Amino acid sequence: MVRQPAINAQNRAPLSIERIIEAALQIVDGQGLGRLTMRRLGDALEVEAMAIYHHLPRGKEQLLDGLVAHVAIAPAETRGAAGWREALRDWARGYRARLLDHAGVLPLLVTRRNPAALATTTASLQEVLRLGAIPEAAAAVAAHTLLGYVIGHAALEARGTPDGAGETVDWDARFNGGLDLVLAAINP
Repeated sequence: MVRQPAINAQNRAPLSIERIIEAALQIVDGQGLGRLTMRRLGDALEVEAMAIYHHLPRGKEQLLDGLVAHVAIAPAETRGAAGWREALRDWARGYRARLLDHAGVLPLLVTRRNPAALATTTASLQEVLRLGAIPEAAAAVAAHTLLGYVIGHAALEARGTPDGAGETVDWDARFNGGLDLVLAAINP
């Protein structure tokens, strides 16, 4: 039998907010939000739970805000896109995938007050819209609408509830169809 070397504190990355958030995200992704406790998080990080409070003085509240920020902030990239609509389409598809990958955080994203997390993403979307010559006021409304559409769709998809009893849903087709409608409504 081959013995695995014991992992000691010298071989571990130092405790940081980023490492704490990543470990919490792994717990939520694997076991669900209800299983996230400071003790379980400490065990995953191989530290005493109280050590986490050194980096997150507000405790679990700050941890939950950190999870929302980590998942919610997704800048819209314009590199490689044929135009502003394609950049927004690429962003929306990528953001939906990110939200579904971390579906356990979706309830927090919808219910927690963390305006900075969504404001960063909205500002990024507005910048892409401005590149498409969309006036400032219309860009703000369009960015908000697009963000709401993607989050709402991901929440419904994660819940997995089709419209009718026993109906199977092609979530990709439904998402892309709705996205086409949202993007078509944005006019420079």
